[in-house]
Amino acid sequence: MFVTMNRFTIDPDHWEDFEERFRQRAGLVDGEPGFIRNAVLRPESATSNQHVVMTTWESRSAFEAWTKSDSFRKAHEKAGQTPKEWFIAPSKLEIFESVTDSGS
Repeated sequence: MFVTMNRFTIDPDHWEDFEERFRQRAGLVDGEPGFIRNAVLRPESATSNQHVVMTTWESRSAFEAWTKSDSFRKAHEKAGQTPKEWFIAPSKLEIFESVTDSGS
């Protein structure tokens, strides 16, 4: 299993806006080969402004194929239209390969 975690540091005044953007997402990734799930995680700590957008894939190759697809481009068209004042810092993408998974 392969997991991506894109960390977004969001101004607390725009948390709802950011979260709504993902609630209204096109869902184009959902039918991609190897896609397992997408989750948007809100910070619980008052000292953190980082939301995490996590995707889970069957393999790294499935994720990479998605990033080169037309549906990826369509899914990210609105990213450039997101108001810059929502963000406190640039996003940071982290990638992981699972070594254990109790959900399997």
